[in-house]
Amino acid sequence: MHGEPDLLRVLEALLFASAEPLSPKAIRERIGEEADLGALLAELKGHYEGRGVNLVEVGGNWAFRTAPDLSEALQLSREVQKKMSRAALETMAIIAYHQPVTRAEIENIRGVATNKGTLDVLMEAGWVKPGRRRESPGRPLTWVTTNAFLDQFGLESMMDLPGLDELKATGLLDRRPAIEALPETEDLFVGQVAGGDDEPDT
Repeated sequence: MHGEPDLLRVLEALLFASAEPLSPKAIRERIGEEADLGALLAELKGHYEGRGVNLVEVGGNWAFRTAPDLSEALQLSREVQKKMSRAALETMAIIAYHQPVTRAEIENIRGVATNKGTLDVLMEAGWVKPGRRRESPGRPLTWVTTNAFLDQFGLESMMDLPGLDELKATGLLDRRPAIEALPETEDLFVGQVAGGDDEPDT
């Protein structure tokens, strides 16, 4: 008869088998509430440091990901359903830096009307989702980023986004008056998505 499986091995297997990052709650449902999850995660993370895959935290959830220094060696070209237009990249950056933000606020920052299709593209990519409605006349819907956005751009939390001072120092700011406080989205995001062409948002 075999004894109870090692909790560290169970945790490792759970994370490897999951297609999506796992929340602490989901992990505890499998390994038990009495387990010291924090200590187990720290031990497993240390075990994989310097290896081909690392254990990383993504928006409070946990997953195995390719080591950052190996990503270029493993990169493959692939076709996507829709190219990401400049309008979508700008809208994505506004949501990331100003969330929760309404459509009207996005339009005010960009200086142009936002095509409904722009938000649809970002939702299909899994990067944004509807947030809470504002307690203001008309109760407008707000938009926020998702954990999939963090995962796509290798961020543990929104605190890891480059600061405006950092972006100014590197010249990654769009100088157009309508969005003078907006990070240059093509430089921030286009390396992670296909396209980045300058499609008009009409």
